[in-house]
Amino acid sequence: AMGSSTENSAFFPTHNPWDLSRVPGGSSGGSAAAVAAGECLGALGTDTGGSVRQPAALCGVVGLKPTYGRVSRYGLVAFASSLDQVGVLTKDVTDAAILLGVIAGHDPMDSTSVDRPVPDYTAALTGDIRGMRVGVPREYFIEGMQPEVEEAVRAAVDRLADLGAEVVEVSLPHTDYALPVYYLIAPAEASANLARYDGVRYGLRVQGADLEATYKATRGRGFGPEVKRRIMLGTYALSAGYYDAYYLKAQKVRTLIKEDFDRAFERVDVIVAPTTPTTAFRIGEKVDDPLQMYLSDVFTLSMNLAGICGLSLPCGFDQRGLPIGMQVIGPAFGEETVLRVAYAYEQATDWHKRRPSVPTTSNVQRATGNQQPATSDEGRE
Repeated sequence: AMGSSTENSAFFPTHNPWDLSRVPGGSSGGSAAAVAAGECLGALGTDTGGSVRQPAALCGVVGLKPTYGRVSRYGLVAFASSLDQVGVLTKDVTDAAILLGVIAGHDPMDSTSVDRPVPDYTAALTGDIRGMRVGVPREYFIEGMQPEVEEAVRAAVDRLADLGAEVVEVSLPHTDYALPVYYLIAPAEASANLARYDGVRYGLRVQGADLEATYKATRGRGFGPEVKRRIMLGTYALSAGYYDAYYLKAQKVRTLIKEDFDRAFERVDVIVAPTTPTTAFRIGEKVDDPLQMYLSDVFTLSMNLAGICGLSLPCGFDQRGLPIGMQVIGPAFGEETVLRVAYAYEQATDWHKRRPSVPTTSNVQRATGNQQPATSDEGRE
């Protein structure tokens, strides 16, 4: 399901194991919740604008989005082909390194897959970050973010400094444009990719009185409100008269965002920032306000636009006992460096060792009221 909460999932909403009344993040919230609840050792997710890292942060687990092209996407249902990447969700950084080593590599069935040797990612887990340069972007500490999130991430940066890293302030000046740029490019690509789900070639088929009625019924029932919203946004951005004004301009700004990261990585080895502006919000709190839902990904979108790697790991809890995530961001194919920094921080703290109390079935039913899905969406972020 597209979005930051799983509330639009065709397979029912997922609940956050730390508080069943709250979302697990999205759209790979089911994967993150399963890992956090101890239902599996690790899981795969897809990250188009933060959908591995954001749920990892809200569920208190590790989520790694590799560089674009590092992992094959063959077999996925495409959302936005220039942004989609397969990632991993695990309980700790070591498991993330192991799982990434398994799934990374060239695949001739994916034309975007990069033919580049796969290193032993576990060899990077030395715990030694002395002399490494850690950038902290001023644009990622914004007005309106939850104070506890900022405090936890800044404390984590101080811990990295204690471990021997050199902390450097960096600027990513086009960060404010990432959200509108993403929500022009991603829906445009979704509009093109999901056009094939017409009931003839792919996906659900709902029989109508004639071919046109079949198309309308199929797409009306096969896509939920959020997917329909994004398809319409994308179709509008690609339409005659608006392509140059919106889509083409967004692609130009995307290049500026990538160049911001290129310049920053000339000065630092990694960039550290919050993963999300808040901890997990309540189910139903933002479902009727798309803009507020989209803002949940404000710190994760830029990495997809730039095609670089990023990892979220736990760095604290708020006063309600909800996890807080920190992002370690690296340059293209910088997964080894990202894992090295994340592992050093993880070994110096105990946040990743905390686990939610696994609820019983009766507790889940009481907390959720046997809640039904908000919609039936096909696709994902």
